[in-house]
Amino acid sequence: MMDAFERFGLLINDRVVRTPVGIASMAGMVDASYVIERSEHIGFAFIGGYSIDQSTMNAAKAMAAQGERKEFIYSDPVVELKAQIANMEKSTVIPGINLRGSTPEAFSSLAGAIGDKVVYEIDAHCRQPEMIAAGCGEYYLKKPDALAAIIRALKAHGVTVSVKIRAGVAADDRELVRTLWKAGADILHIDLMDFGPAKLRQIRNSCPLMLIANNSITSFDKMKDMLSHGADMVSLARQSDIRTLSGLDAAITRYADEEGWYNAPKQLCRGGDIRSLAFCCMPVKECPLIPTLTRMGITKEKYIRTKQEAVKGTPLESGQQTCFGSLVWCCKTSSPCMFRDMTIRQIGLSKKEYMRRKRELSDTLMSGVFHDMPTDESS
Repeated sequence: MMDAFERFGLLINDRVVRTPVGIASMAGMVDASYVIERSEHIGFAFIGGYSIDQSTMNAAKAMAAQGERKEFIYSDPVVELKAQIANMEKSTVIPGINLRGSTPEAFSSLAGAIGDKVVYEIDAHCRQPEMIAAGCGEYYLKKPDALAAIIRALKAHGVTVSVKIRAGVAADDRELVRTLWKAGADILHIDLMDFGPAKLRQIRNSCPLMLIANNSITSFDKMKDMLSHGADMVSLARQSDIRTLSGLDAAITRYADEEGWYNAPKQLCRGGDIRSLAFCCMPVKECPLIPTLTRMGITKEKYIRTKQEAVKGTPLESGQQTCFGSLVWCCKTSSPCMFRDMTIRQIGLSKKEYMRRKRELSDTLMSGVFHDMPTDESS
């Protein structure tokens, strides 16, 4: 698994994620058996959704009785989930459980019974009227304080928390994700609906959480588009067949081995998210860099100093023949540049290693932008 970590650098629950391709929950369909059948081609999976209190269990029964959709029906969610989790332990897939509950106490009780071996995903995504009436699913996107309370209840048990949301439902997705970050969420699982990568970039620029992009990502081109706009991973639901999953897994593995940074952002001047500051040059001309720094409250001087200090003692510090005297100001390898390429050849740096170094620089810059977890005044 070390090869996978070197390739993607992804950890969840202190476990290496083998590939940034995974499965999203589908009620009544995605259980442990569904996941195991596809386990060779995925890195993570969220089984469910599972209703965990009486109001949501009643809603699930009412939905199933209509005959138009499947649901997981059981008498005891703890017994059912423990059995599913035990079955998933047969694979190397990082397990997550998508949960539909209406109170912090329901989530807290479940976490106390099951423990920290799985990712707890709060379903703030389901749009069925029965679930919304039960105080679950999209209900939470209109009640972010209630959603934050559930995150805090889960984090009290020291578990990893994902939140599945649907883009465009909350009043402001940027404010929503900041609220979830402040409350302690670890992962945002985003159904982008029809919004596409621009919405993903907006969310990436608003928080430092691990992002999973979801909805109709069935080709490598679509996957790469999401990764280059801020996603760390992608998930599939209805089209999570073995052929599609294996194709995406193989394609992203090849791409990572060739390029060195599997989810490198587009450059800022081409619509990239703020991770692309690693590719920006000196702030000396009219381009998207200067207004971006202004919006982030970062002075030109601090930006220059931070980048220079970040690469001291590394190969990116050199580059007298480049435009600004250091590779720290150079763009990504997909952009032609004879001076950059000449410099990295002279110092014996491959393009793949150059991009890996740029990823490290980007991580440092992102840590500076989101340097402290904001205080949650409601805790």
